[in-house]
Amino acid sequence: KEYQGVNLDTLQKLVDDKKIKDTVDFDTMVSLRLAGKNEMVKILGRGELKAGLKVSAHKFTASSKQAIEAAGGEAITL
Repeated sequence: KEYQGVNLDTLQKLVDDKKIKDTVDFDTMVSLRLAGKNEMVKILGRGELKAGLKVSAHKFTASSKQAIEAAGGEAITL
């Protein structure tokens, strides 16, 4: 399977730009053009996440899941 990668620093930038608040689901990623509606999303661990986000994606790297939870968020596998 092929995944569209989205890094933690990308998510943090969206928070900083006030494009997302506390939840990032697949529909949000599609509307923000981070992924196509027929793609599967994998959250990657590059960068730093300071916001406590509830992130829903098809797959997470171990480091990204750990960083999301360390920031007070939740990693939800679709």
